[in-house]
Amino acid sequence: MKKTLKIEGLKKYYGKDESLVKAVDGIDLEIENGKFTAIIGTSGSGKSTLLHCIAGLDKPTDGKVFLGDEDLYKLSDSELSKIRRKEFGFIFQSFNLIPVLSVYDNIVLPILLDGSKEDPIYIDSIIKSMGLEEQVKKFPNELSGGQQQRVAIARALSNRPSVIFADEPTGNLDSKTTEEVMQVLRDTVNDFGRTLVMITHNQEIAETADRIVTISDGKIISDK
Repeated sequence: MKKTLKIEGLKKYYGKDESLVKAVDGIDLEIENGKFTAIIGTSGSGKSTLLHCIAGLDKPTDGKVFLGDEDLYKLSDSELSKIRRKEFGFIFQSFNLIPVLSVYDNIVLPILLDGSKEDPIYIDSIIKSMGLEEQVKKFPNELSGGQQQRVAIARALSNRPSVIFADEPTGNLDSKTTEEVMQVLRDTVNDFGRTLVMITHNQEIAETADRIVTISDGKIISDK
């Protein structure tokens, strides 16, 4: 069963007194299951901090993040790590692939880290949908940027997460590759029924989402 992601009164402050920075300043948000939500804002708007707090990567100063009935920040570190491994998939601008592992081993890494057994049929279906059949035995340095990002997307899908978080996933790609990767991400939502939350500063990319949440100075200024 899909678990809804809900954010209540989320705040993340840095520093104090005159140097106080309100990176995230009282955000309420419910992420729709099986939909692509883009969070857009200029540099310094607080969008990446928001993503990190929602995804359990950075503890908020105040507020709650629920996945289903569970308040993430009431869990122990080990319980939170387990949720990140089992329920969340991550895609970053810098790909974060392990250079000494083959494409296949990079893809199944989250499953192995969790001590689970891979489902070869499901993994093959991901590899096929990403167009990586010819690349599985290669290493990351033998791939183009677009292919590396496809591997990162496949890795994010491998443990069948409830939610995929993508932080500027096309930031290092040219416009043609960006288009291809965005199509792959859209297909991920449509074909695999995943919830996608993506940070971007690019309006054109955001327009391909089901919903656009605009952040400025740590607050939501538009949600459509």
